[in-house]
Order: sequence, then C-alpha cells, then structure tokens
Amino acid sequence: MTCLKEKDKKMNRPARFSALAVALAGIVLAMSGCNRLAARDQLNKGVEAYKSARYEEAIGHFQKATELDPTLPMAKTYLATALAQNVVPGLDTPDNTKTANQAISIFQEVLAKDPTDVNSMKQIAGIYFSIKKLDDAKAWQKKVLAVDPKDPEAAYTVGVIDWTEAHENILKALVPAGITDDGEGNAKAPKKVMEPLKEENSSLVEEGLQYLTQAEQNRANYDDAMVYLNLIYRRKADLDYGNEAARKDDIAHAEEWRAKAMGTRKENEEKKDKGPGGITMDSSGNMK
Repeated sequence: MTCLKEKDKKMNRPARFSALAVALAGIVLAMSGCNRLAARDQLNKGVEAYKSARYEEAIGHFQKATELDPTLPMAKTYLATALAQNVVPGLDTPDNTKTANQAISIFQEVLAKDPTDVNSMKQIAGIYFSIKKLDDAKAWQKKVLAVDPKDPEAAYTVGVIDWTEAHENILKALVPAGITDDGEGNAKAPKKVMEPLKEENSSLVEEGLQYLTQAEQNRANYDDAMVYLNLIYRRKADLDYGNEAARKDDIAHAEEWRAKAMGTRKENEEKKDKGPGGITMDSSGNMK
C-alpha cells in the first residue's frame, strides 16, 4: 500500500509542476500587461509635459516608459527628442555634451531597428549642428538625402554648413590682415591673402551651390535657400579673385537671388495672412 501511495505521488508530481508553471506564466503575463499599461501612462504623461515645455519632467516620464516596456513604440524616440530639446546650442560644457551624446545614442538605437528612419537622422544632424560639430551634421544630412533625395531641408542644411565654413575661412584670412569682407569678392585685398582661399574654399562653395540649388528646386518658394544662394555666390566671387569678369558675374547672380529671396519672402508672408477660402486677415487679425 505504501508503495502505491509513493507511486501516486510521483505520478501527480508532473501535474503539480505543470499547474505551477501555468500559474507562474499567468503571473508573468499579468505583470507584463500591468507594465505595458503603466508604460503607456508614463508615455502620455511625458507627452503632456513636453507639450508644456517641461522637458526635464518629460524626460523622466519617457525614461520610466522605456524601463517598464522597452518594446513600446515611440518611447525611445520621444525620450531622445526630449533630451535633444534640452541641448543648448553653442554651449560647450560637459553636461550639455553629455545630454547631446545621450540623445544621439538613443536615436541610433532607433535607427538600429529602422535604418531608414529619416526623423532620427535629422534629429542627430540637428544635435550635431547645435553643438557645432558641423562636419558630423553635414554627414547625417547626407544620410537623409540617401533615403530621400528630394528632402529640401536636408539639402538646404548641407549648403548652409558649406557657406558657414567658407565664410569662417574668409574671415580668418581677412581679419588678421586688417581687411573687412566687402561681400563682393574682395578684389582690393592682397593677392597673398586671397590666393590660398581658392584651394581652401573651392570644394565648399561648389558643394554649397549644388545643394542649395537642389533645395530650391525641391521646394517651391524656398526663400531661405534663395538667401543662401545669394550668400554662396558672394563666396564664389572670392574664388574668382583676379578674374574681374567672373567676379562681376558672381555678384550679378548673388543680386538676382537676393532680389528673388526678398520678393518670395514677401509673397510667403502674404499667404500666411490668408485664411481659408481666400479670406484675408489684416494686421490686427480681423477679417477683410
């Protein structure tokens, strides 16, 4: 009889283990479900805080959301975006750099799962631009264009960076010589000052013209791109130092783009004042 009881116990043991496993699985699923609900709650709270410009609070909520449910869609993107918002442009401090690097790292995690996520690429480029790592910013904007060749903002930003670097180079050459940039090719500057700039700025100006033209072609009435086309042609005039005909042609193109930018900007501002159905608003916001 004792042997039979022992045999029954052994036979029931797998059943008990199976029941325990099912119970534990149920507990795990219940906990997982609770975590997902809590994560979504944290995500929603983070979004509300972000909309109210309470970025530190938003970061805390998004961090909790990712901890509770690492698979929650958009949680990492929201967290990285909130961190990016806390990056102070031009501030070179350890804390600011740390925040920038944290945001970049999380956006790269998002890209690891979706290599074509243009938003993450643009965000990374924007962060690098904010902390003045212009070459990195330009490289990431080119990644955007590899996915979407018709993105006007990415092309525009590449052109702006090229102009910025070319402009800094001309100032570095002129200021020590006591010369003010005239914006028209600096034809009166000494040859020894201007000649080295041809090699230094040639590729920047060429690329800048290419990408700014691309931006203007891919967005109707892109007045900002027109402004920089005006500026980049003035840097091209530096490269044509010694060739008076070419220099004058560059300045003529610059003036054309300057005029077009002003006219287009005026048109764009007028369009903003128009309400639905062609209703026009006056400066006080009253319908006319």
